[in-house]
Amino acid sequence: MADIHIRPEEPRDAAAIRSVTTAAFRNMPHSQQTEAAIVDALRAAGAMTVSLVAVEGEDVLGHVAFSPVTIDGADATGWYGVGPLSVHPDRQKQGIGSALMKAGLQKIEEIGAAGCVLLGDPDYYGRFGFKVGGGLVYPDAPAEYFQALAFSGTVPAGTVAFHEGFNATDD
Repeated sequence: MADIHIRPEEPRDAAAIRSVTTAAFRNMPHSQQTEAAIVDALRAAGAMTVSLVAVEGEDVLGHVAFSPVTIDGADATGWYGVGPLSVHPDRQKQGIGSALMKAGLQKIEEIGAAGCVLLGDPDYYGRFGFKVGGGLVYPDAPAEYFQALAFSGTVPAGTVAFHEGFNATDD
């Protein structure tokens, strides 16, 4: 990890982020292969509050995005959805995803976020403080994969909706 640097996404990174995201999710059984389209849609909508890349030299190795969510159909002041988080398959299990997640959480907290939600493996995301259960629900996925992390205060109650960019496809 010594030569890997985490920095904000730049316009020139878009194609590399798409490539890394596509490769990262290609063989994932839970994926509908829409993650790259989601990132593109969030970017086009100006909805990525935080978008970070992990680079080695000029090579993009990974990416994470944070975008606003709604709770019970209303703007959820200070609540964000995490994802997609992707690392090129050749570089997975080397700490790059963890470094991206830690840096992203720090950035989103610095701008005053109240908390984050995500869909993902509880064993992986639990190390960052995410917890399954609580008052938030996401009806479009199994409850055991929907997790929340409050930075201060408590997790609110209600039904979460991610940005409409999460409905994007490459069709």
